Amino acid sequence: MKHLLSIESMSREDIELILARSAVWKRERGVTSQRPLAGQTWAMIFAKASTRTRVSFEVGVHELGGRPLFLNAGDIQLGRGEPVKDTARVLGRMVHGAIIRTYGQSEVEEFAEFSRIPTVNALTDTEHPCQILTDLFTIQEKLGDLAGRTVTFIGDGACNVPTSWVFAAARLGFHLRVAAPRAYQPFADVLARAGVEVMVTEDVAAASRGADVLYTDVWVSMGREAEAAHRLQELTGYQIDDETVARANPGALVMHCLPAYRGKEIAESTFETHAATIFDQAENRLHVQKAILEWLVT
Repeated sequence: MKHLLSIESMSREDIELILARSAVWKRERGVTSQRPLAGQTWAMIFAKASTRTRVSFEVGVHELGGRPLFLNAGDIQLGRGEPVKDTARVLGRMVHGAIIRTYGQSEVEEFAEFSRIPTVNALTDTEHPCQILTDLFTIQEKLGDLAGRTVTFIGDGACNVPTSWVFAAARLGFHLRVAAPRAYQPFADVLARAGVEVMVTEDVAAASRGADVLYTDVWVSMGREAEAAHRLQELTGYQIDDETVARANPGALVMHCLPAYRGKEIAESTFETHAATIFDQAENRLHVQKAILEWLVT
């Protein structure tokens, strides 16, 4: 039984297989007759709001021949206190797979254990593996081989997206830099578990110099709204703007997993200049997640 619970739990071989199949699914969209989810129903359990993740998975399951069943966590018994393991054991007898977007990583892992059906982490507070696989695919698509490339993350380096970037660097061997205030830098245990050398600094200029990819995410993640004013104050200056881009390598990609708050983690002019890359990145969620679903059932 295969699951996609984290980048940390993936092998290099499986990542490379998914990236290769993503290119095929993108190229053959609307042409191929392959339907690896034919006759299957996949539950989508979302405790967090979503645009790109929900739409890309619903469309992806449909295009692979399956039926997506969207379940807002607040509308099922899980939202009224039913244990995750009980919900998992019920759904595991009725559906063929589950896609879960929630807060705790342990919830996704417990669901996978007790449901005994393929389970996808569509985002937790700990990791965002589907996003990072999409980002890796987008970089390959635009720059070619990842080997020797330098990816610089600027902003809150202690949240789910940079954590997944750390493990991706460990698996694939590219260079990773994280520019963040000291209180927002990657957790020491994450770096230790990954066993990879990451440049962690408070200096945005040093981190961006010579980078091939500049990447950022919102400063206030879902569930941290009460900290918004404090976070905005502490993260001011950790922004991708035209000056940051000028320090990077010529042709460097500017990436954002969206939604974007212009004037905060990214300047308005910088976002619009690099909008083609950012929205290609958003579209690629569909193609990569189709490859993920295919990988899980084959």
